[in-house]
This record gives sequence, structure tokens and C-alpha cells, in this order.
Amino acid sequence: MGEIDLEDLPGVGPTTADKLREAGYATIEGIATASYSDLAEAAEIGEATAKKMIREARKMADIGGFKTGKVVLEERKEVRKLSTLVPELDDLLGGGLETKSISEFYGEFGSGKSQIAHQMAVNAQLPEDFGGLSASCVYIDTENTFRPERIAQMVAGLEIDWDIPPVEEFLEHIHVAKGYTSDHQMLLLDSARELAAGLRDTDRPVRLFIVDSLTAHFRAEYSGRGTLSVRQQKLNKHMYDIAKIAEEHNAVALVTNQVQSNPAVFFGDPTKPVGGNIVGHASKFRVYLRKSKGGKRVAKLVDSPSLPEGEAAFIVEEAGLKPV
Repeated sequence: MGEIDLEDLPGVGPTTADKLREAGYATIEGIATASYSDLAEAAEIGEATAKKMIREARKMADIGGFKTGKVVLEERKEVRKLSTLVPELDDLLGGGLETKSISEFYGEFGSGKSQIAHQMAVNAQLPEDFGGLSASCVYIDTENTFRPERIAQMVAGLEIDWDIPPVEEFLEHIHVAKGYTSDHQMLLLDSARELAAGLRDTDRPVRLFIVDSLTAHFRAEYSGRGTLSVRQQKLNKHMYDIAKIAEEHNAVALVTNQVQSNPAVFFGDPTKPVGGNIVGHASKFRVYLRKSKGGKRVAKLVDSPSLPEGEAAFIVEEAGLKPV
């Protein structure tokens, strides 16, 4: 599917294809899943033409019709797993973080969310034989937490039987951008889509999209109850776009999320993730992180389409995530 050019669509010439790419529609799959109005506005064409374009794209990309479960099972064979290099954590996640899905890690400050994001940015570049994806990474940093020095420590801490490249090579394949507002954060995803499209046919395609953190700006900018509806609508659109880009590029989407206290809970842990059902429904794997004794972190799988709830412990060392 990915080898089809936009110019292969009936009625799409080089000029229209350039407008589509500039608007973030860089693949046939992206057009096939677009809305008529958005595509018409982006390409400066009529809605009737946009509908025809989307209809043709769906035929070419084989998107939009019913499929048997057997066909879906075959398609699931494209899904890859990105290892955390912590066996207990990988077991909890069914082998690692799954491509074509959003995995959400939420927890209090210092629970290890950004540490996991940094480690996955390293691990994604490892060969598949060592649990990686031989891929590049896009890192949207909304809390100014990305540190190349931390990447260097984690690369130095890799314990695998592989001729490990210098850290500069790892950093070369991590594409970082700071998000300054929620609107900017959402626009960065469009830039990420263009970047991923450009790297798609290279030996380092983007297979990991990180948003760290997902909700910090939304939470700060929409603080009152009166703004909740607008915030949730924007967040819903953002989650939809993240899921879409992960599907288009057979990539892992890793988002971190803050937590808040639920005043309605009098017994037990009152902590709950920010974003409510919007984030909950869009995230296919939800993992709650908490601190434990002796510097340990405990990861609890709260929700998954096919895996049981469970917990796994790990520690965060200078060398990265390690088993207990």
C-alpha cells in the first residue's frame, strides 16, 4: 500500500499532490481516511471532487469495507512489538509496545513516564532480533523533559550482544520538537506526518511517535468547567490524529499522561488519569505507573483489548530501565 504515489489517484496531478502533501496528506491511506470537507479545504477543490478522490483512495488502499475475521487476523501479522528490554514488563504488555496502537503511560510526577519515553526512543532503533524496530523516532516534548544526555546514558547501558553504534547515531534518528501550546502540539503532529512520509522508504522509517506529555497544555489552558467541552473536543481530535498516524506508518504511538485526584473516592487510590473517557477510549493499552519501595516502579496494565490486568515491577537506573 505504501508504494502508491498520490499522483496515481485518478485526477490528481503534481500540483494537487503537492497541495495535499503540504496539508499533511502524504499517503493514500491518509486521504482514504480523511473527511470530505477537510480534504476539499486542504487541496482547494470542491467537495464532490474530494469525495471522488477519497472513494478512489479507499479502493486503492483497501480501506472502508467489511472484512472477515480471518482477513483481519492476516493483517494483524503486520503488527510489530517494541521491547522495553525488561522481561516482566514485556510479558505484561504481551511482548512489548504494539504498533498501530496508542499506548498510554500515566502516573504521578517521578513515576517514570519520561524515562520510559527516553528508553523507547533508544530501543526503537535496535534491530528486530533485539526487540527493536530498526526505526527512527518522533518525540513531541511538551514539558521540556527530553535530554540527549539521558539518551547517552541509556545507550551506554544497553546490555545486548550487538555492535552498538555511537550515541550520535542514535540521536541522529530521534526527531525532537517542543510543543509550546496545545494548538502548537497538534500542529506538530502534522509536521511529524510529513517527516514520517519522507522517511517512509528509507532504511530508518519512523516507527515510534512519542507525545510527552499528552495533556499538560490542555490541562493548563482549559482549567475551568466551562471550558471542559472545548478541551475534550480538541483532545478527541488530537487522539484521533495520533491513532491515524500510528496506523498509517505501522508505528507505536506512546503518550504519557498526568494524573489528578478523584474527590469521589474515599477508599483506595483516588488517582485517575487526565482526559477522561476521551483518552481512555483512544488508548488501546493503558498503564498506570506508581513508585514503590526501594526505588522500584510498578506498572499496572489497566486496560487492553486482549490482555488481562496485571502488574510488573522495574527499576530506573542511570543505565535505563532494568529488571528488579
